[in-house]
Parts: sequence; structure tokens; C-alpha cells
Amino acid sequence: MVFKRLLGSLGVGGPTVDTVLSPGPALPGGTLSGEVRLGGGDADVDIEHVALELVAGVEAEHAEGESEGTVVFDRFTVGGGFRLGGGEERTVPFEITLPWETPVTELYGQELGIVLGLRTELSVAGARDKGDLDRLHVAPRPAQEAILEAFGQLGFGFRSADLERGRIGGTGQQLPFYQELELTPSPAYAHAVNEIELTFLAAPAAMEVVLEADKRGGPLSSGDDALARFTVPHEGAAHQDWNTVVDGWVRQLVEHRESYGPDAAYGHERPAPGIGTGVAAGVALGTAGLAVGVAGGLVAAEFADEFTDAGEAEGEEGQEGQEG
Repeated sequence: MVFKRLLGSLGVGGPTVDTVLSPGPALPGGTLSGEVRLGGGDADVDIEHVALELVAGVEAEHAEGESEGTVVFDRFTVGGGFRLGGGEERTVPFEITLPWETPVTELYGQELGIVLGLRTELSVAGARDKGDLDRLHVAPRPAQEAILEAFGQLGFGFRSADLERGRIGGTGQQLPFYQELELTPSPAYAHAVNEIELTFLAAPAAMEVVLEADKRGGPLSSGDDALARFTVPHEGAAHQDWNTVVDGWVRQLVEHRESYGPDAAYGHERPAPGIGTGVAAGVALGTAGLAVGVAGGLVAAEFADEFTDAGEAEGEEGQEGQEG
């Protein structure tokens, strides 16, 4: 979906901007390509720059309560330094590389409810305007998909996905937020844990997999959280016996061992713990993979409002948009 907006802050009759992404989902650490289509207004203008921002919707908990907001987690200048004539049409192609920790928004073509977008900024003679906002679709990398597939084959279920503001201690996390996939336990572990939270922190050579278990309490003890981190190289992911690997991870996590060999357990550092923006699905992970069951149409309809409301809260000028 493309949102085409008149650049109101540049005056009536100013240029328009329309960003079109190449078909298909991108991958964390992969290439995102497309083009920015500019339309000249009533007069010639000098385009200082055309920039793209990666934006995520996050929620956070504070002592005073909960708050919502947006985080710009990367920015790219893809053009500029030219004059756009009145009524002229010009295309600015782009190809950018997404951060490796970019959240996954869909699995097997089904939406997770994560709010992630690409926002276009146009600067004309010192005036800047957020002219275009596009929903960003990101699929898992092969190793991520294989691990999720293994959880499904082991009988775990999908509960929800969210983005949490904060950092996970002891990891190489780069972004100011992280994604958690909340899983219901398989029958084999239902007696021991209420849920397992899974986070992928990908990097060029390998990926950190962070697991946190909400352990059930007993008659004489209360429940607690257990955490563990494992490192997975991207190369060779297709040749792993992931069912065995993932089951071993969960056994170590549930037993809460003091040591995990070279991959020691790490705790979460959460100066502003997030409650996330995911939509609860409450369906099972099947042997064919993750069946999310999220109402994707509802998410799409609310997408623009999520960013508009957050932008207004940050003091940005709201603008009326028309579909292109």
C-alpha cells in the first residue's frame, strides 16, 4: 500500500512524493529496493535531499504507566541536489540494506501484527516534510525460519509478537529495541513453563538466539524466569537437525543449569521494559510451520493511524493522505 501525500508544509501547489517498493518481503540484513516518484507542483523547486527512514512502533512501561511511540532505527539519503520543474515527473531509484536486527513482520505469508514502516522525507529550500509512509514487510532469514519450524514440530504454539524498548544484557544488540516472539509450551514442557519468549539478534556472520522461560511455581515455591543465549552461524543452517538442537535448548532452559558451555546464560537489562505492539494469535504451531492466524486486514487498516497518532504525540504536523 502506498500513501501519497501533498507536501503541505511546502505550500499549496507544492511537489508530491510517492514511494513504491519492489514486490515481495525483504530479509533482515538484506536489500530493500524501490523508487521514489516525485511530481512537480505549480513552480520549480530545488530538491536538497530525498531521505528514507526505517520506523518501528514500540510500547514501553514506566513507573508512571505505559507509553507508545515510534523509533527511527535507520536513515538513508537516496537523492537530492537537483531542480524539480513545475509539473515535472522524476523517479529516484534506491537500494538500501536493512539492519540485521530488523524485526520480522510475517511468517509463511501471515502477519505478526508488528508495526514497521518506511517513511520518505523531502527537503526543499530548508523545509522538510514527511511525504510518504509505506508498510514494510520483512520475512525471516533461513536460520530463523528453521528454528521456528522446529519449535512448531516440537509442539509449541504461537501466542504473540511484540517490540520492546530496551536492551538485552550480555548480547551484541545494536538497535534500541528488540523483538520477542511469545510461544506457548509443548505438552512435554507444559508442567514446567507458562511460556517461552524467543528473540533473534542477527549479525552478518551469525545470530544470537535468546530464550526466556516463565517457569511455573510449585506447591512450596514461586515461579521464576530462566534465560539462555545461543549462537547460530548463518552458514550451514539447512543441514542442521534443528528439532534436536531446539529441544536441547529448551531442556537446558527449563532445567535452569548454571552453565551452558561456551554460550552462557545472560540476563535482560530493561531500563524501560516494553509490553510490545503485537497482536495475540493464540493458535498452534503446526508441523508445517507457524500458523499465525493474525487478522492481517485489521492490522493494515490501522497501520497509518498507528504512526500518525505517534507522530502527533511527538509534535509532528499531521497531514491528510490520499491513496496513490
